[in-house]
Amino acid sequence: MSEQQTDLLKTAQAWHEAGRQVAVATVVSTWGSAPRPAGSQLVIDQDGNFEGSVSGGCVEGAVVTEALGVIESGAAKLIEFGVADETAWQVGLSCGGRIQVFVEPLA
Repeated sequence: MSEQQTDLLKTAQAWHEAGRQVAVATVVSTWGSAPRPAGSQLVIDQDGNFEGSVSGGCVEGAVVTEALGVIESGAAKLIEFGVADETAWQVGLSCGGRIQVFVEPLA
C-alpha cells in the first residue's frame, strides 16, 4: 500500500471517528488511457467533502455523487466509466479509456 493510500485511509478513519459518514472509492480496474492507476482512492463524507483522486475532471464529481448514494443506502456499488458509455464525453474519458470504481461505505 502506498503512503498516499495509507494517508487517505487515515483520513477516512479520522472522519469516521469524528462522527462523519464516509465512503471510500477505489479504482479496481483500468483499460486503455486512464488518468489514475488501479488502487487509486477517493474518500468522501456525507457533505460531499473529499480527498484523493480516482480520475480527475468530471469523473471525480460523478464518483462523489455515487458515493453520497452509497453513504445513504449503506450498499456498496461498482461503477464504470468509459468510451462505450454515452456519458464518456460528459465525464471526461474521451481519451479512450475505461475505469471501474468500487465505492463502499465505511462502517
